[in-house]
Amino acid sequence: MSTPQTDETTTGTVQMEPRRPDLLPPWHTPEREALQLQARAFAMDEVLPVADELDPQKGEIPQHLLERLGELGYFGITIDREHGGMGLGVFEYCMVSEELARAWMSVASILARSQGMGTSVADASRRDDLLRRSAAGSWIGAVALSEPDAGSDLANVQTRAVRDGDEWVLTGHKRWCGNAKAADFIQVLVRVSDPQPGESRSRGLRNVLLAKERGSFPAGLSGYPIDKVGYHGFLTWDLQFDGVRIPADDLIVAPGDADGDGGSKAGFAEAQAFLNTARVHTAARAVGLARAAVEDTTTYLQEREQFGHPIGDFQALRFALAEMAADVEQARSFYRQVAHLLDVGVPCEREAAMVKLQATEMAVRVTNQAMQLHGGNGYTTERQVERHWRDARLTTIFEGTSEIQKRIISDRMLPRSPLT
Repeated sequence: MSTPQTDETTTGTVQMEPRRPDLLPPWHTPEREALQLQARAFAMDEVLPVADELDPQKGEIPQHLLERLGELGYFGITIDREHGGMGLGVFEYCMVSEELARAWMSVASILARSQGMGTSVADASRRDDLLRRSAAGSWIGAVALSEPDAGSDLANVQTRAVRDGDEWVLTGHKRWCGNAKAADFIQVLVRVSDPQPGESRSRGLRNVLLAKERGSFPAGLSGYPIDKVGYHGFLTWDLQFDGVRIPADDLIVAPGDADGDGGSKAGFAEAQAFLNTARVHTAARAVGLARAAVEDTTTYLQEREQFGHPIGDFQALRFALAEMAADVEQARSFYRQVAHLLDVGVPCEREAAMVKLQATEMAVRVTNQAMQLHGGNGYTTERQVERHWRDARLTTIFEGTSEIQKRIISDRMLPRSPLT
């Protein structure tokens, strides 16, 4: 177990370095510990300086960092070794993502746009090639699920894909598509048919694969970047599909669905399965952000002096820091447990919703408290704490809002009356 390091200032005051999380039983293995420490060193030594420089400029993740992520194998953590990946699980994926989010959440987020996403095509040879590209970081994508009137309610997706000979023709409006222009592909949730009376509204939804060149949009696709409060590092797009044509075979299919038919509710089911892992991943990113706030505050409370003392001497501030640290540890334990459940194949939609809800709301509270403990300095761009707060605020919204998580949880706890 690691112990906090100390340093002595010129005034003789001993300063304690923030304590970073250990990987303890039952989760510890030597291999996991080595991976955690590697990701931590990369995040603090290479990612954090870039974040400090580019985030205030709303800059994008530079190519050299993407290449380093590929070299380290992080784009293929959950891809099997046969296809060039690490062959690891959701646990390791989330563990690495926490370390990266501690430095810059966008770098942790770009990992989710690989990990085999956009590779589930019917043709086995092509699928194998795309998996290898995904693991290497040369097949990084974007996901277009939401629309102006379909965010939490994905069953209301209206973007159309109409079959025209050997092609699909896409028409519609998508919103909140991160990394769209910089991506190698966009996975688009579309409606290929309308539900009949009495059928589920999600009937007729499919995911299609729009392959493209990095840095450009194909014919028929246009858009503009949405100016966000935070979550810089890559651009988030509002997209218009106006007769975009893709090959008929470019459908995302379910395992074992060799003919690509997939069933009438395949697209909705695929989106929900994607979101379960995404929610645990979001919890890990939220923990990384909150941990950053705790670590930065630990340092600040020792540096800032008032009334002749470091402000860390004052009990009210010490106790606030203690509560922040306890909240982070609780959320970390929870996301590790749910990640483990996913890895061993336990259905855990409820637990994924719970950990997403708990961890993201915690991150907002903790980063907000960190700003308060920084005083006026916390409300400047001179300190990183404002970035942690801006990014944490988004985590309660994307991958399903906190209100949607509460609905998922409560629907699995309580029956609905016939009157609702």
